[in-house]
Amino acid sequence: MIDEAIVERTLGAALRTGGDFAEVFVEDKRSSSAMYDDGKVEELTSGRDRGAGIRVVVGDTTGFAHTADLSEPGLAAAAEAAAAAARGGGGGERVVSLERRSTEPPNEVEILPETIPKASKVELLGRADSAARAQGSAISQVMARYADSRRRILVANSDGLLAGDDQVKSLFSISCVASGDTGLQTGRESIGATVGFELFDTYDIEELARRAAQRALTKLDAVPAPSGEMPVVIGKGGGGVLFHEACGHGLEADLVNKNASVFAGRVGQQVANPLVTLVDDGTMAKEWGCYAIDDEGRPAQRNTLIENGVLTDYMWDHLRARKEGRESSGNGRRQSYQHLPMVRMTNTFIGNGPDDPDDIVAGTERGVFVAQLGGGQVNTATGDFVFGMTEAYLIEDGKITAPLREGNLIGNGPEVLTRIDALGNDFAMGSPGTCGKDGQGVPVGDGTPTLRVARLTVGGTAA
Repeated sequence: MIDEAIVERTLGAALRTGGDFAEVFVEDKRSSSAMYDDGKVEELTSGRDRGAGIRVVVGDTTGFAHTADLSEPGLAAAAEAAAAAARGGGGGERVVSLERRSTEPPNEVEILPETIPKASKVELLGRADSAARAQGSAISQVMARYADSRRRILVANSDGLLAGDDQVKSLFSISCVASGDTGLQTGRESIGATVGFELFDTYDIEELARRAAQRALTKLDAVPAPSGEMPVVIGKGGGGVLFHEACGHGLEADLVNKNASVFAGRVGQQVANPLVTLVDDGTMAKEWGCYAIDDEGRPAQRNTLIENGVLTDYMWDHLRARKEGRESSGNGRRQSYQHLPMVRMTNTFIGNGPDDPDDIVAGTERGVFVAQLGGGQVNTATGDFVFGMTEAYLIEDGKITAPLREGNLIGNGPEVLTRIDALGNDFAMGSPGTCGKDGQGVPVGDGTPTLRVARLTVGGTAA
């Protein structure tokens, strides 16, 4: 992507005024997408974004500058600007000798999406549209989307690190609207992986479209969701976003250090039912949040955060780990070269438990079964959350019965961890997601087996 000698000289320029640490992050990202709405192509885009971000640290102060000019003068100017912002002083020269670190990709990409004609990508969307509409005349709207990206990065720093990664992702989603006497109901399906166009050899696009349409049609018969505190069973893969938002963010070291996390100072304490083990794993081959190195050049890792209910560690980026005299956990991530890295999750999930998922439902006399959760809001300092239920059903006499109109789950993340009283053996990852934090979005995955929360507040409209 860029000559190593230029990178070395850029780091030297960044340290010239007495910086403690300097880093060059270079990114070259290509992307394309297509949107199919109401039987026609509404959007067909492609783009390329290329540049470098330079960080200089002096004491507790960080200076940062970014540039789209990857020439040596352009990089030098950005390095000097970052150094000035860090208020460095003292003069002198510091020579950095870089050592390239080998990195193993979590999986091999078979078909680069950039080699596939746009017409073939659009054809996928047309097939999905037809399959969805064939499920019934009540399907009034279908929207399908395809997207892919290839992100090549190079990270070098004044500790001598030099490492790179080549990240390819492919995504497909479809949303169907059904019209009936109860109004409009929506069904959605999405798939995404850190792979190339071979994703579509693994998944049947027509089957995904049929499932989305049937979900919307089923919800036409939905009854109002109940309200109040009751047992809630969350299906495999369907509740990962709850634990990502309500628990995962509170385990990021930057929020912990700011005392903005309910988990601050609790390492070694019992914070969940002993059934629960919570993991963040950037090495999960093909999953949406996987990579070879993070955006600070640290190899991705599998990090156990809660083990048998006990809080064991937090997630760390380079600078916060450096202050604590420990290694980064490989969780330093940034949206692009224009952003500073921060502590971020990768693929965050609760592992398998001992219970049969059918027995979990059968052992629940009355409650709610949640197949899919939607968006929500979380206060990381307290763990309080509200999440929408996009697909849910009543549980009556140990059986899943009537579909429910959309309602909310209301609770507290740490309390939910302690109230999990059954954990299935059917672990699955959920849909690909984008996690937002401090104005930056990064791709993440999450997952769970089927589990039951003994008491959780459901915000429905039933009397």
